[in-house]
Amino acid sequence: MNRQARDNERYSRTTRGARGTGGSRGSGTSAGGSGGSRGGGYARSGGPQRSSSRPAPARQGEFAMPVTLTPALPAVTAFAELRIPQPVLKVLTSLGVTEPFPIQAATLPNTLAGRDVLGRGRTGSGKTLAFGLALLVRTAEVGRRAEPRRPLGLVLVPTRELAQQVTDALNPYARTLQLRLTTVVGGMSIGRQTTALRRGADIVIATPGRLADLIERGDCRLDEVGITVLDEADQMADMGFMPQVTRLLDQVRPQGQRMLFSATLDRNVDLLVRRYLNDPVVHSVDPAAGAVTTMAHHVLHVHDADKYATTTEIAARDGRVLLFLDTKHAVDRLTTHLLNSGVRAAALHGGKSQPQRTRTLARFKTGDVTALVATNVAARGIHIDDLDLVVNIDPPSDHKDYLHRGGRTARAGESGSVVTLVLPHQRREMARLMAAAGITPEITQVRSGEAALTRITGAQAPSGIPVPVAAPPAPTAARSASRTQSRGRRPARRRS
Repeated sequence: MNRQARDNERYSRTTRGARGTGGSRGSGTSAGGSGGSRGGGYARSGGPQRSSSRPAPARQGEFAMPVTLTPALPAVTAFAELRIPQPVLKVLTSLGVTEPFPIQAATLPNTLAGRDVLGRGRTGSGKTLAFGLALLVRTAEVGRRAEPRRPLGLVLVPTRELAQQVTDALNPYARTLQLRLTTVVGGMSIGRQTTALRRGADIVIATPGRLADLIERGDCRLDEVGITVLDEADQMADMGFMPQVTRLLDQVRPQGQRMLFSATLDRNVDLLVRRYLNDPVVHSVDPAAGAVTTMAHHVLHVHDADKYATTTEIAARDGRVLLFLDTKHAVDRLTTHLLNSGVRAAALHGGKSQPQRTRTLARFKTGDVTALVATNVAARGIHIDDLDLVVNIDPPSDHKDYLHRGGRTARAGESGSVVTLVLPHQRREMARLMAAAGITPEITQVRSGEAALTRITGAQAPSGIPVPVAAPPAPTAARSASRTQSRGRRPARRRS
């Protein structure tokens, strides 16, 4: 059973009871407009238009959700009720995906009909298939293949890891529909990406920086893009990609369909909604990690002199743990310390090449690495099955970072814990952050070696036997040839 199937099954178990109460198939609310199928063409949904209806009340720190003029098409209870080709339904069944998540059930009838969508849902709520199935099916309905360098569909994401995750999730369905997907991200060979675009990529899944580089080089044009998806739009805004995102959106077909999905909807995202979404269907599900009842939140008060020892014992627990720190230097320093202490640890941050990051994640997923030490690069778009503990060694800077970090655990109905180590001078700021996130954590004073630390985190003393570090693989002939071929091109600026 693949990840999506497991997630759907788990989510189904946790929401089936709610469906019997007559609510909106799970936990979502929906408002928006309807629209019939426009054949194989794209629906109009572009331009800087603004809804004139009264907006819905805003959550703290967020803008008011727009209310559109026409009701949304009703949600479905099964994928078979949707206007999806039979071969795609067969792939869903073969992968064990039998019941849609609430965000899929509510938005897919409308996105398949060509409507713009504004969706809010935490990572793990099923957003990828919510936009992905509509993107693939409607692109296939156009009835033509992409011309060289001119894709028909575009998915913009903030990080390389999320781009790869989206590509992996959509590939089985794209192959069935004979669509060609291309991933365009920094840290990977720009020559290979150029070749894929030149051969004709129907759908491009990209980070804004690398896509902007390829457009500047003349290797890609967006004037044929009829469907555009912004996934994790709030993080793109937080990472400073907003100017690039707006420039890219200004280049796609103005009459095309747009879908925007985000875990939070702050004022930066409001700009995109007002400027680029036309009468969108609005759906919100699992808006914050604080609303996830299977997630436990702990704040551990520690002393500075004991923090490293406490961290080491947590990392040495039985089972995997994801540890967050603020800087690349701190990540590398802690990783080295853990390896020397006998913990199978690995570092993940923006200073690592994409192949290094991919290998590290693969080792963490298989259990070869048990403690993944990361900066915020891992806070979005990374799915690890059955990860039950996330630890903020350095407290996050704001409540959104806290929610995104915590979103790596307690996914799709599973249980998990988020633990934050807090020094005395950080307590007041941490209390404000938790209040902004809508979370009331369990607060405990702990020291290394104490039973309370073990009860909450599974901490134990490390073995003290240093873990040997495997040497990185030697470059292959293919990679060397690729580098040689691309030397004649003007290099692109390296971006996420």
